[in-house]
Amino acid sequence: MTRGSTLKNIIIFSVPIMLSSLLQHNYHLVDNIIVGRFVSTDALAAVGNVGAVNSFIIGAALGLTSGFTIPVAQSFGAGDRRKASHYAGSSISVSLLIGFIIVVAAHIISRPLLKLIGTPDGIIDLSAAYVNILYFAVPIQMLSNNFTAIARAVGDSRKPLYFFVASVIVNFFLDLLFIGKFGWGVEGAALATLISHAVAALLCGIYVLKFNKNIEIKKSDLRLDIKTASYQIKLGIPVSMQFTITSVGSMCMQSAVNSFGADVMAGITAANRVENLTNIPMSGLGVATQTFVAQNYGAKNYDRILESVRKILLLDILISVLMSTALYYGGPYIVSLFMKETNPEIMRVARRYILAISQCYSLVAILFVLRNSLQGLGFTYANAIAGAGELAGRISVAFIFSKLIGFAAVCYAAPAAWLLADIPLAVIFVIKSREMKKMISIADSKKELRTAQ
Repeated sequence: MTRGSTLKNIIIFSVPIMLSSLLQHNYHLVDNIIVGRFVSTDALAAVGNVGAVNSFIIGAALGLTSGFTIPVAQSFGAGDRRKASHYAGSSISVSLLIGFIIVVAAHIISRPLLKLIGTPDGIIDLSAAYVNILYFAVPIQMLSNNFTAIARAVGDSRKPLYFFVASVIVNFFLDLLFIGKFGWGVEGAALATLISHAVAALLCGIYVLKFNKNIEIKKSDLRLDIKTASYQIKLGIPVSMQFTITSVGSMCMQSAVNSFGADVMAGITAANRVENLTNIPMSGLGVATQTFVAQNYGAKNYDRILESVRKILLLDILISVLMSTALYYGGPYIVSLFMKETNPEIMRVARRYILAISQCYSLVAILFVLRNSLQGLGFTYANAIAGAGELAGRISVAFIFSKLIGFAAVCYAAPAAWLLADIPLAVIFVIKSREMKKMISIADSKKELRTAQ
C-alpha cells in the first residue's frame, strides 16, 4: 500500500472487501427472503423491525473493533511489525472482553428498545425472539470482524473473503433446514446466522494467529495491557458512537415507519436490503481507502494520501451513479423475491423508497470516502460528528416532516442524514489536508537543506 500505483492498489485491495461485504449482507438477505417466503409477511416485518435496534447494539460493538485495528495498519505501514503484532493481539483480547459485556447489556435493553420504537403488539414477540438469539453472537461477530480487520490492516483482503464464502454457504443451508424443514421461524433464522458467524470467526482466527506471515501474535500480545487497550478503546469509542448515534436516528425513523403499518414496514425492510446491496461497491472502496491511508500515514507518505483520496472520491461518485441506475431499474425485481405472492402495497412502498434513494446516492459515496479516510488518519472523532449530523437528519424527518408530508418524508430520511454528515466531514478533511501539506512542505525544506549542505 505504501508504494506503486495508488488507484490500482486500492481497487485491487477493495474487490475482496466488496465481495466479503456482499457475503455478509447475504446473512440478512437470505434470512429475509426465506422468512418472507416460508413464514409470513408479519415475520418479515418482525425481522426488518429489529434492524435499527440491531444496529444500535451490534453496530456499536463492531464500531469498536474498527477503531482497535487502526494502530495495526499504521505500525505496519511504518515498518514496525512487532508493534503491529502487539496491537493486533491486544485488539483480540479487548474485543472478546467487551463482547461478553455487550451480550449481557443487549439482552436487558432489547425488548424495552423494541417497545420504545413502537413495535406493533402483533410482531413484538417475533422481533424479541429473533434478536435475543442473535445477540449471543456479539462476541463471535466482534472476533470475526477484528480478525478480518487485522488481516486487512497488514495488506490481506483476500483470505477473509474465502472464510465468508464458507460461512454464507453454512447460513443458507441452515436457513433452509431450520426454517423450511424444521419450521423454527425467526428463531431458526437467528440460530443459523449465529452458527455462520462462528464458522467465519473460527476460520479467520486460525488464519490470523497461525498462517499470516506479516504479523506474529505471541501469547504475551494477547495479555490485557491497560495502556495499549486504553489507546485502542480511545480510537474505537468515536467509531462506535457514530454507529450508536446513527442507530438512534434509525430507531426514530423506524418508529415513524411503524406508525404506517405492517405492509409499509415489510416494504421498507425489503427495499433497505436491496439498497444495502448497491451500497457495497462504494463502501468497499471506502474501507480499502482507510487501510491505504493508515499505512501511508504510518510511513509519512502524506502526498500519497492526498492524491489517493482525490482519485477515490471521484471514482466513488462515478460508481454511485451506476449503482443508482441499477437500484432504480433492478431494485423492484429483487424486492419481489421477498414475497411468495406479490403484495401491491409492499411493492408500492418499496418503489417509492428506492426512487428517493437512487436520486441522492452520490451523497453516501462522499460519506464513505471522507469518513474512512479520516478514520485511517486516526481522527476517529470525525465519525461521532458525522453520526450527529445523520441523527439530526433522521430525527427531523421522523418527528417533523413525516407528520407534515407523510410517508414521502420517510423516503428522504437517509439522503438528509448523508448530507448533514458530509458537511462536517468535508470541513474536517480540508483542515487535515492543509496540515499534511504543511508537513510535506517542511519535509521538502529539510531535504533541500541537506542537499545544499
